[in-house]
Amino acid sequence: MQAVILAGGKGTRLAPYTRVFPKPMMPIGDKTILEILLYQMKRAGINHVALTVGHLSGLMRAFFQDGSQYNLHITYVQESSPLGTAGPLANVPGLTKTFLVSNGDVLTLLDISDLLRFHRQNKGICTIAMHQRQIKVDLGVIEQDGDYRIKGYIEKPTIDYKVSMGLYVFEPRILDFIPAGYYLDFPDLIHKLLAAGEKVVGYPFDGYWQDLGRPDDYEQAANDFENMRSLFLPD
Repeated sequence: MQAVILAGGKGTRLAPYTRVFPKPMMPIGDKTILEILLYQMKRAGINHVALTVGHLSGLMRAFFQDGSQYNLHITYVQESSPLGTAGPLANVPGLTKTFLVSNGDVLTLLDISDLLRFHRQNKGICTIAMHQRQIKVDLGVIEQDGDYRIKGYIEKPTIDYKVSMGLYVFEPRILDFIPAGYYLDFPDLIHKLLAAGEKVVGYPFDGYWQDLGRPDDYEQAANDFENMRSLFLPD
């Protein structure tokens, strides 16, 4: 099975670290973020991984090479200009069967094999791995209509919402919705699918997942990895 890892972004929220390293090469313990993800993919039966690269791509090619050290076949798809999170898929050759797509900075204990089974059972064109999050608002929230009349008042509410984990499973006909050479982000792709009447499925996951967008998130992820190393990289 084939996977695509999106590894071409500049990781600007993690600057200045990402001025030296591509974000997927940021160290988590004695591994890079991307190495942990590659090990997890291999355990799920994935043999071929295409890396879409751009920012500091030479470092990634030199470090990961052809993937033989991970018992994987790694190829590279160079972005000459930014294409967003979904646009690079149009340039990846050989996506003729169900395939996995992942951001290059995902740290999670999600079972990729279970995600793939869920996708096949629900028969959508796309399955998005989701995680439940909460925002606690420390203020009174006022609801108002168009005539300035107060309709409600909620003291310090908690808002529940589902977020994308940066892991997706796609059927190959998804490429019909991604024009080659054009910038396209995943939210816009999902809107195109829904407008066309396609079935898009959400896979709920309540286990460990850490977003690595900000420096404090990255530090938390590094600490979590050290404390749960045997779960991420079992013998």
